[in-house]
Amino acid sequence: MPDPAPQPAPGSVPPPPELPPLPPTRWQRFKRVLLGGPKDIEDPQLFHTLSLAAFLAWVGLGADGLSSSSYGPEEAFKNLGHHHYLAIFLALATGITVLVISAAYTKIIEHFPFGGGGYVVTARLLGPTAGVVSGSALLIDYVLTCTTSVAAGGEAVFSNFPESWHVWKLPMELVVIAVLTVLNLRGVKESIRILMPIFLAFLATHAILIAGAVGLHLGRAGEVAREVHTGLSQDLGAMGFVALALLFLRAYSLGAGTYTGIEAVSNGLSIMREPRVLTGKRTMVYMSISLAVTAGGIILGYLLMGVQPASGKTMNYILADMLAGGVNLGPLRIGHWYVIVTIASEALLLFVAAQAGFIAGPRVMANLAQDSFLPHRFSALSDRLTMQNGVLLMGIASFLMLLYTRGSVDALVVMYAINVFITFALSQLGMIRYWRRAETRKRHGEWRRPIAIAMVCFVLCTFILIVNVLEKFTEGAWLTVVVTGALVAVCMLIKRHYNGVFARLKRLDQILTALPTSEPTKPLKLEPRKPTAVMLVGGFSGLGIHSLLTVMKLFPRYFHNVVFMSVGVVDSATFHGVEEVDRVRDETEEALRKYVALARGLGIPADYRMSMGTEAISECEKLAGEVARDYERSIFFAGKLIFEQERWWDRLLHNETAYQIQRRLQFAGLAMVILPVRVLE
Repeated sequence: MPDPAPQPAPGSVPPPPELPPLPPTRWQRFKRVLLGGPKDIEDPQLFHTLSLAAFLAWVGLGADGLSSSSYGPEEAFKNLGHHHYLAIFLALATGITVLVISAAYTKIIEHFPFGGGGYVVTARLLGPTAGVVSGSALLIDYVLTCTTSVAAGGEAVFSNFPESWHVWKLPMELVVIAVLTVLNLRGVKESIRILMPIFLAFLATHAILIAGAVGLHLGRAGEVAREVHTGLSQDLGAMGFVALALLFLRAYSLGAGTYTGIEAVSNGLSIMREPRVLTGKRTMVYMSISLAVTAGGIILGYLLMGVQPASGKTMNYILADMLAGGVNLGPLRIGHWYVIVTIASEALLLFVAAQAGFIAGPRVMANLAQDSFLPHRFSALSDRLTMQNGVLLMGIASFLMLLYTRGSVDALVVMYAINVFITFALSQLGMIRYWRRAETRKRHGEWRRPIAIAMVCFVLCTFILIVNVLEKFTEGAWLTVVVTGALVAVCMLIKRHYNGVFARLKRLDQILTALPTSEPTKPLKLEPRKPTAVMLVGGFSGLGIHSLLTVMKLFPRYFHNVVFMSVGVVDSATFHGVEEVDRVRDETEEALRKYVALARGLGIPADYRMSMGTEAISECEKLAGEVARDYERSIFFAGKLIFEQERWWDRLLHNETAYQIQRRLQFAGLAMVILPVRVLE
């Protein structure tokens, strides 16, 4: 016969009934279908399966740079005016500039292998103020990456349709932003794999386009050379060297959209497969060569095919149509279908390029949040291990920017090119300072070439930035300057607020010097059937110690046991590999052991419980259920910052974790008390 169920001792309080798990709500079921199930951070293969090899990184991050060939060369070529023969020099200058910027960012990858790109480089080498300017500019740039790419993609798609259909362009672009937001909430790798066929189709069709446009005209090399010589002679005589050089440099600078996206590889280094530096450098090689060949080849194609702008059509569409539009194979209109596929792949690649903004933008937010320039919640990870808050903000901001500009690529490219060159210039100025340090020169024997690359890149980027601001200020560039400046100001105010709160909380740590250091004089035994205080704590600090002493003061001689409970939260700062997760686990456990030693020094039997996760609230809820089963008469306690005059930004900058945990535990039938922690003004 089976053993009878144990009966509670006379006079004891029976344990609370174990509640069955709650069924998922409709919203939870919908979210799981839409975004997928949670990922297990304890899986040792997780980082390998989520990280990107060089080719996938090229698709996800390099698509931003490669797709800029859809609008950057066109903008530069248009600004040559009637001096189209200069396109041969423009193509050469474009290719060289791509390679110079790529070489400069390759050095950033080597010396800053944990990602962050322009923000981290500028903050560490030029100081936090310059860093927040660079980070803010980069963040606005990634919003514009998403917006510009989707808008340019919409223009490419509707190049195939009559102008009467263009009324549907903006609604279609807004839908694309929404779809990309959902894809990135599912996970980076999943979204890249879905979009990879588009990337490959672009490479194939544009290789044919460039080879055809340039290769079929190689026999005209002598004729083209004569046209260039004649044009130069006439213009130098009529305009003079200075005027002609300024015209060329203006066109070169206004085609700056071509170079946007090159920095994305260094910013997204943290999601690349080990060895990260080698993977990042290989990705940069893929991107730089493909962009230099594509952008330069398209500009040459415009020149050799005699492409002229036309209303409602992109110049790339005209180029493809002139090359192959009339090619037929019997009744099959192969050329016509090639044009459709080429422009469709270009349009869809622009949508893929928006992916770079969704990948790198939230990482910039996370870096700013970790340095307390943005609300800390932007460094948190979802159970899908995505930066959910950052992805949502990127989607919303891009959606609003599309509405504001009505999807105008001309307006967006002006704003887009300015911010990226702020980051380019600041990061290269930081690298110049880095290579001028005596200790750097001692550690790296070969420093002359890297500093020369950084100086050339800094001069090029600063010149392009100045020309774009001066030329396009009244056409929309002013808005970028104002928005970026406003974001910098907001970041500085947030930093000031956090510094003030941290300084006031630091006073609580003075109690650490008065802690008892003696061991308990008698053995302390945990008795699970007696009243137990369960303290929700973070790191070992004066805040947690004050919470413990407050409980002992409010409930004198009532609690026999104390259990310290904590969740090791894995956020974007620690989600770099198994070693980092282990480090968080060890630090969390070490802090809990200190709390247990402190309680025992005060004569209170103590224990600890912990778990690991990306989301503190849900992990606390699960852990609390386990503790409540082991300690029948437990009451949970957590601290909550209370401001003398609580304002809306206090609620935004300091999350409501304690209240949310209390609501969940009370719904599960568990008692929880929130202890106020006063933050004096």
